[in-house]
Amino acid sequence: MKKKAGKNVTNIQTPLTDLEIAKKAQMRPIKEIAETAGIPEEAVEQYGKYKAKIDVSALPKKLADGKVVLVTAISPTPAGEGKSTVTVGLADALSQRGEKTMVALREPSLGPVMGMKGGATGGGYAQVLPMEEINLHFNGDLHAITAANNALSALIDNHLHQGNQLQIDPRRIIWKRVLDLNDRALRNITIGLGGPAHGIPREDGFDITVASEIMAVLCLSANLTDLKERLGRIVIGYTYGKEPVTVRDLGVEGALTVLLKEALKPNLVQTIEGTPALIHGGPFANIAHGCNSIMATNTARQLADIVVTEAGFGADLGAEKFMHIKARQGHFSPDAVVIVATARALKMHGGVPKQQLKEENKSAVRAGMPNLEKHIDTIRRFGIEPVIAVNRFISDTPEEIREILQWCQTHGVAAAVTDVWEKGGQGGLELAELVIKQLNKPNQFAPLYDVKDKVVNKIRTIVREVYGGEEVQLTDKALKQLVDIEQNGWDALPVCMAKTQYSFTDEPKLTGRPEGFTITVREIIPKLGAGFLVCLTGDIMTMPGLPKQPAALNMDIDTEGNITGLM
Repeated sequence: MKKKAGKNVTNIQTPLTDLEIAKKAQMRPIKEIAETAGIPEEAVEQYGKYKAKIDVSALPKKLADGKVVLVTAISPTPAGEGKSTVTVGLADALSQRGEKTMVALREPSLGPVMGMKGGATGGGYAQVLPMEEINLHFNGDLHAITAANNALSALIDNHLHQGNQLQIDPRRIIWKRVLDLNDRALRNITIGLGGPAHGIPREDGFDITVASEIMAVLCLSANLTDLKERLGRIVIGYTYGKEPVTVRDLGVEGALTVLLKEALKPNLVQTIEGTPALIHGGPFANIAHGCNSIMATNTARQLADIVVTEAGFGADLGAEKFMHIKARQGHFSPDAVVIVATARALKMHGGVPKQQLKEENKSAVRAGMPNLEKHIDTIRRFGIEPVIAVNRFISDTPEEIREILQWCQTHGVAAAVTDVWEKGGQGGLELAELVIKQLNKPNQFAPLYDVKDKVVNKIRTIVREVYGGEEVQLTDKALKQLVDIEQNGWDALPVCMAKTQYSFTDEPKLTGRPEGFTITVREIIPKLGAGFLVCLTGDIMTMPGLPKQPAALNMDIDTEGNITGLM
């Protein structure tokens, strides 16, 4: 039997992989899913039989917006946590309980799909469908973002070639080309070689598409007008006089908006159990803000009573940015938060190597609990009482699961075991009950900092209150960039920390719950279109590389078009 890390399995006899389960599922025509969600026919733009885009302007209005349930997790490990699986399973469980529910997720990037992670549509009997099409190109949104990003790059270089009226300094162009694949060889390149007819030679580089500011802009835009306005604000570089140059200065925000017009519309699909799902946008959480689009979340709020959504990686990255960036710009607040934890991951945080995770080790579970405790503490600091989803794996023993539940009971936090990989929504009914109880209670949600605070103070607040660290250190380069940011009046923006997902620190190998550490910020990059400042820490790369054994090595297709090896 083949199992993917991040999926909980409780029945060793189950012979099917995620892909096989997805292929055997009976999908309903997307028109029926739209009808279930209350989407009128005139708002549905079909992309085949089982996918559609939604024309938000044609949706009916309702008196009250749906409540938002955010699913986050402990610090991720190679053992996997199954956050997307729990998100989908929880939505199905709420639907089974009679709640009008929608799930809102990020779109998969081909980088992780072909690289180390594999697909991003949940797993087992808690998946969104059609799994293959969502993981491979989907409705073309990421390709449209790639095209818009690279069109801007071409227009910048053409401006230089045609006389450089704006006096852009080629040495100070910060806009990079993008590709939706992991390709380390393209991180740093030289362009414009071959003589005067081929452009102005300069250093350039590629980011992965999901790290493009255009991805963040699309995910944070409220409508087409807002999208065009945000695109115009993007800073692409600086003049010889060190003045910022924007897309609006180049006069091409209209052209970029044209390329993104269809991509801005949320995508409608379904779970295995027929719960409507909106999948739209996919910024990385360790590079960007790690949440699906505001348009998808607000569309789901407009249609459903409960919206289950997720943020990338642990609460220190995705959830923090959801609270400080997405919720602020989307004009809503989370009504409940679920933290996904597994015995396997807790054992790794307790010092057990991946090769020994199948062996029972209650003491390692206890030793890893401080990691979960810090994530609970973080969500409570935002004024919300979290619910813990203990995502069960086949190798978990009853004693290990009991260890987690007893710890939660002792520390006064609600927890439920989930078996959604094997049982679908049925395996998440206890979690759904706890979430509903939490939704019926008021919370005191509030951000941890004011956007008008000094940039260093905003970073320090995150380091101390979210990471549990002590201090912040800025490199000389970051300090110089900060001076420019303050002089240009860009400092009253939230910060977006680019940090390793594996640790609260900027050192990936420091797992568990380190204390007393310092976070070093090596660069601060203004993203005016997105509306935040990216603070790069550690060795975070905006263009990842492939692992020694990429997931692509397991993929194949037969003469009839049947795909294998796509997880």
